[in-house]
Amino acid sequence: MADETYRTARELHEQLATRQVSARELLDDHIRRHEDVHDAVNAVNAVVATDIARAQTDAKKVDDARARGEQPGPLAGIPMTVKDGYDVTGMPATAGNPAFADRQKDCTDADLVATLRAAGAVIWGKTNVPLMLGDLQTYNSVYGTTNNPHDPTRTPGGSSGGAAAALASGITPLELGSDIGGSLRHPANWCGVYALKPTWGTLSMRGHIPPPPGRYVEYDLGVAGPMARTADDLRMLYTALHREPPQRRKDPRTARIALWLDGFPLSSDVRTGIENAADHLRKHGAHVEPARLPFAADELIENYLALLYPIIGAGLPNPVYDKLAKARDAHLNADAADLDPYGMTAMAVHSTASYRDVARAQARRQALKDTFAAWFESWDAILAPISAIPAMTHRQGGPLPERTIEVDDVDVAYTHLFDWVSLATDLHLPAVGGPVAQTSTGLPIGAQLIGGWHDEHFLIDLAEALEHETGGFRAP
Repeated sequence: MADETYRTARELHEQLATRQVSARELLDDHIRRHEDVHDAVNAVNAVVATDIARAQTDAKKVDDARARGEQPGPLAGIPMTVKDGYDVTGMPATAGNPAFADRQKDCTDADLVATLRAAGAVIWGKTNVPLMLGDLQTYNSVYGTTNNPHDPTRTPGGSSGGAAAALASGITPLELGSDIGGSLRHPANWCGVYALKPTWGTLSMRGHIPPPPGRYVEYDLGVAGPMARTADDLRMLYTALHREPPQRRKDPRTARIALWLDGFPLSSDVRTGIENAADHLRKHGAHVEPARLPFAADELIENYLALLYPIIGAGLPNPVYDKLAKARDAHLNADAADLDPYGMTAMAVHSTASYRDVARAQARRQALKDTFAAWFESWDAILAPISAIPAMTHRQGGPLPERTIEVDDVDVAYTHLFDWVSLATDLHLPAVGGPVAQTSTGLPIGAQLIGGWHDEHFLIDLAEALEHETGGFRAP
């Protein structure tokens, strides 16, 4: 059963198109796989809500259409799950928040969920997230903790952690996630799967939490994105979601790739894995050279957090927000630029920032974009880490800035997990994350390929070239 559910989405599509298998059979296979994984000792706890009856009806429609000789959509009959940050008709939409635990009857499909259904996908379940998608781990009081399929003592990442864990466990071949703080790339990294963070504004976020349900606004930094076990499946899903022809693509064999490995903490395991990935790309024909960004790492992370924290602050409960506001007032005379960007005081200052403060941060971001655009004329892509470390052990409780992680046995602030993902998010750039190596204990090591605005298809091509060299996804 597990081997069957680890088939690629492309293979499933071909088998469905030639009627070697029915949509109903595939649906049943993946539901049984979910039940087996969910009932196991040290359960992954990836899929937390289902609508089997609706999925069976949708699968039958696909099978009936094919029996009539019709050609359904590009995802027709492929069973899949989506992150519990998206509204899906007939299923709860909690975002891991107890206040939304009973929120179901008013839910209608988010824009991208409707797009998936129109493409023929059979959506049967939703995957776990942290509270309001606000952590780089996946746990909440509604559905509990999601474990990493490679090691249940470790987190799959967040906030698309349930999505990545479901992919790595063979529960689903495709997933729909989202990213504002590395929420697609961290889980892909730590579970050994693929994810695309598109250029900001490319895919609709309507029907996604955050913002709070019913407030249909596009917000800065946040994007929706596809997840899969192969680069080709990532391409397949992204093409179904974004139905515009790709821009003229560059050739991965002649790509000029900047290797970015400095400025932030980085473990020796991750550094070695990405240096080896660079060697693989060189063997493929790419020109890969170490490079420094055209601005200081501190300038980048400070600007990113000055834009991220106000978005987080807007969704906080009033008592929590008021506590942060008091901390801000206690440091009213402090220049936020002089604050430790990784500390609690900086979070308090930025989470309660005025519109004036945010507008100034946006202006600084535009200056960074202009500087980057001029520098990037010499490059086609950037190869970089996603996080400083492979998957970490579970560490729950307390504000993010008060937690720590260990980088080669040195404690650093938990918020350093925002470091390597900040460039693509802050500057609205596309990035593809995927596996490139493993630690000595078998944990995945991922890398990200960052491109110019709207270079999504080229980045997927580049990730596929690297996948052929490294072997890509490995089942737990």
